[in-house]
Amino acid sequence: MTTRQTALVVGAAGGIGGELARQLRDAGWEVRGLVRSLDQPVQTRDGIVWIRGDAMRPDEVAKAAEGCAVIVHAVNPPGYKRWAELVLPMLDSTIAAAKREGATIVLPGTVYNYGPDAFPILKENSPQRPLTRKGAIRVEMEARLRAHAAGGGRALIVRAGDFFGPKAGNNWFSQGLIQPGKITRRIQNPAMPGIGHQWSYLPDVASNIVALLARRESLEPFATFHLGGYWDADGTQIAQAIRRALQKHGVNAKVDAFPWWLIRLIAPFNTTLREMMEMRYLWRKPVRMDNGKLLGVLGRERVTPLDEAVEATLKGLGCLPG
Repeated sequence: MTTRQTALVVGAAGGIGGELARQLRDAGWEVRGLVRSLDQPVQTRDGIVWIRGDAMRPDEVAKAAEGCAVIVHAVNPPGYKRWAELVLPMLDSTIAAAKREGATIVLPGTVYNYGPDAFPILKENSPQRPLTRKGAIRVEMEARLRAHAAGGGRALIVRAGDFFGPKAGNNWFSQGLIQPGKITRRIQNPAMPGIGHQWSYLPDVASNIVALLARRESLEPFATFHLGGYWDADGTQIAQAIRRALQKHGVNAKVDAFPWWLIRLIAPFNTTLREMMEMRYLWRKPVRMDNGKLLGVLGRERVTPLDEAVEATLKGLGCLPG
């Protein structure tokens, strides 16, 4: 088993994968990023070794992972399409490489694993009985990692609420509340009045994962943690934080209800919108993450002040003047 501080990030071109790659680099790790599109087979840029490879090809993942102590599995199918066909084989590629190297697998988790019977407080051991296809796949992913750990491997799963951040494009913040690349004058809030919702800032998610990795040898072979992030108690606080950030830059924006009725009409003809409708149940009831286990290990959770995080996100997504 290698003891070098070398990590491979599978899916390093994505939001959470890219953030983890940068933060691992800044924490002193040697970082490799596996991406599908690259001009050259291997390219070093910004202190990260970028490797062209496909997560569907176990040989390419194995080669990229040689000598790695950690493999971050942060890859998703292009355009989030063909989940049922691609997600599990990609994870199997990572598991095979981790077995070969004795590496710890890191999976950024989601709340999709849970159905309404687990609400309103989600703990690491809450029952996982999802209502959706994507949720069922997430449960199977974790089951495969649990089996990997039972066979002598190690896995770390960190679950968080809805992601947002300066370099994150596929999430409710950037696909529902605002439009990236435009100065935002209309905020569409998908939350129901008075219904709480859980959010997480991607740089904070990555920071907490890096902190846990520093303690990975003392964690259980199959370790799961929940992040507290931001608890929007009445479903309005994120939208109002966006409004405050815009006002700070001289832009007046109004907050409207998200047009669920329109999404319902178009969803049968659009894969992304169909996925959004399938996840609507997460907006109809309060869903809050319990981070007590994380606090017991780290002592505190890294959480950026909300207004600072929202302003940085809007700036990174091109939604502020200048």
